[in-house]
Amino acid sequence: MKKTLLITCFITLALHGLFSQDISINDGPYIFIEEDELVVKIVKAGEVFTTTMALDAYETSYSPQKSIFTDVANIVALSDIHGQYDLAVEILQNNGIIDEDLNWNFGNGHMVIVGDIFDRGPKVTEVLWLVYELEKQAKEAGGFVHFLLGNHEYMVLHKDLRYLHEKCESVSKLLGKEYDELFGSNTILGRWLRSKPTIVKINEHVFVHGGISNDFLSNVGFDIESINETMRLSIDRSKDEMKATDFYSTYYGRSGPIWYRGYFYDDLSNQAIDSVLNRTNSEHVVVGHCSNDEVVSLFSNKIFGVDSSIKMGKYGEVLFLNGNRFYRGTKDGVQLEFE
Repeated sequence: MKKTLLITCFITLALHGLFSQDISINDGPYIFIEEDELVVKIVKAGEVFTTTMALDAYETSYSPQKSIFTDVANIVALSDIHGQYDLAVEILQNNGIIDEDLNWNFGNGHMVIVGDIFDRGPKVTEVLWLVYELEKQAKEAGGFVHFLLGNHEYMVLHKDLRYLHEKCESVSKLLGKEYDELFGSNTILGRWLRSKPTIVKINEHVFVHGGISNDFLSNVGFDIESINETMRLSIDRSKDEMKATDFYSTYYGRSGPIWYRGYFYDDLSNQAIDSVLNRTNSEHVVVGHCSNDEVVSLFSNKIFGVDSSIKMGKYGEVLFLNGNRFYRGTKDGVQLEFE
């Protein structure tokens, strides 16, 4: 009798485990770099599958890109995708940036993702791998994909996981690792992310997730390469170490490049904006971080905000910069010129 009850309990537990498994969860690949091989983990229908690959199947070393580009004829920018893969694909396809097979279709143009692929939405990994592939394809076509790190990239890499989508939390549990460990320095995506800049300048346009404040310029100046290297190195520093000096408040504070919101909320004067442009030797600053219903222009086209609320999963836009002409590209691919 006891044996029968025990068997019944085991069967009940097994069936509970089977039917409580979330078969809707698909994610990956997460590729871990071991001494002599790559370990690949994929989640399919709520189950983890592990395989191995040769070390040379992927690049395992990623050099930082340069930060300043000139003579670029066509530029498109968007930001704050936040795991909304399907909507981002629709916007990029309808605006001719990628084709129906998700391949690069923008020729020698440059696409700038102005931060925040991570957090909030369910398909962060899908967006990362799409950008990873488009980056390679763009270079082959003479173009370029710039993925700037925003505050949510730095948050995840520094173990601040409060904005994770529930799917990402489930994947983390299935893989038996903290979510930030899936992007550690021993992973393909983790090393790739650690090569990315915080700021780029293309022609006379500066691109940065939050913004460039006069306070930051007074404290640090505007050596883009130096700022990017400092931010890259900070990824693997602890918050306690960074907060031991004024480093954290300077680079990660409200006036720093990944958190600044002053263009939208500080009632800045035209003189303050002109000061930023003069000190950065630029004519325009393109930022994300502050959500709007569409791509917006401030201060007579001196500041562009490209966070068009893609993170909500319903609508979004891109900004085209062609010489001295600036366009919103709507979700449906209609181009509307800023005057």
